[in-house]
Amino acid sequence: MKKIGLLFLLVTVGLWGQDTNPGPASAPSTATGEQSTPQGSISTSVTFPTERVQTPTYADLYCAGFISKQPLPNADFVAGGLQTPNTTKFATGEIVYLAGSGYQSGAQYTIVRELKDPNRFETFQGQHAAAAAAGQPYAEIGWVRVVDTRSKMAIAQIEFSCDTINPGDVAVPFVEKPAISFHPPLRFDRFVPATGKLSGRIVMAKDFDTVLGTGMKAYINVGSNQGVKVGDYFRAVRNYDADLRDPVDSLSFKASTTEDTQKRPPSIEPKMLTKGKGPQIHVRDLPRRAVGELVILSVTPTTATGMVVFAMEDVHVGDGVELDDQQQQAQLQQ
Repeated sequence: MKKIGLLFLLVTVGLWGQDTNPGPASAPSTATGEQSTPQGSISTSVTFPTERVQTPTYADLYCAGFISKQPLPNADFVAGGLQTPNTTKFATGEIVYLAGSGYQSGAQYTIVRELKDPNRFETFQGQHAAAAAAGQPYAEIGWVRVVDTRSKMAIAQIEFSCDTINPGDVAVPFVEKPAISFHPPLRFDRFVPATGKLSGRIVMAKDFDTVLGTGMKAYINVGSNQGVKVGDYFRAVRNYDADLRDPVDSLSFKASTTEDTQKRPPSIEPKMLTKGKGPQIHVRDLPRRAVGELVILSVTPTTATGMVVFAMEDVHVGDGVELDDQQQQAQLQQ
């Protein structure tokens, strides 16, 4: 009887030990935040970080600006305000006078500003030509409602201002903008190869910025003619040869990165070869990296305005953009 009890105890202890011993490494479960990934890749927080997007606000939608291939009519414009000429900048709640014709009491008008870039420096080679080909940039300054049309000029009240409204700013009929739907947190494929989907380039940014972060606005050179819609997501991508062409960043490729103890130090690019027979590093062979995600706020036939909703690093004017099918991503990661 004692032998049977001892045997039962040994078997129980053995089974308990099997349950508590760690098994072989396996793919992380969804409980740890890891998701299924495309074949040939491993889901890690380094290559597939969790993307939590910033939702566009009301101001984001109506203050983003745009580029239009077709210049807007400028016959209707702001001529002044209640305290003209002592006041030349007007904001929410103030009265402005609208020159032009066709105004009706109660009608709303968006106030836009034709822009020119005071800085002639090119962020990337050929930027000026690319921006000119895209069209005329406009800033969205706010909107007004006409309250009186009895005088030669219409009298309007500013109902919303993104910036101060100046005399000379253009008035165009107000158009309601659709709300932007946002997706739940997904895994961001940081090193996705080219997918062959619609692609373009960031040719300009709001306020003529060149380095963008979350919440900032970018203008890309593809639009509704190419099938771009409000609410689409684009992945911002960059190859390392962009740094090779940059007059500042390219200096780092020419700098010494070797250790004195290396027998065969590497060389960057054939044209940058140094003495020795070390391995050659071709910049164009380095993996393309995704640097951020944009959601489209508005479109024209040939351009689109996007907002950076997620950024792994600085997004640059000149970076490429590629359509990112969020619905398909969500299905893959379920």
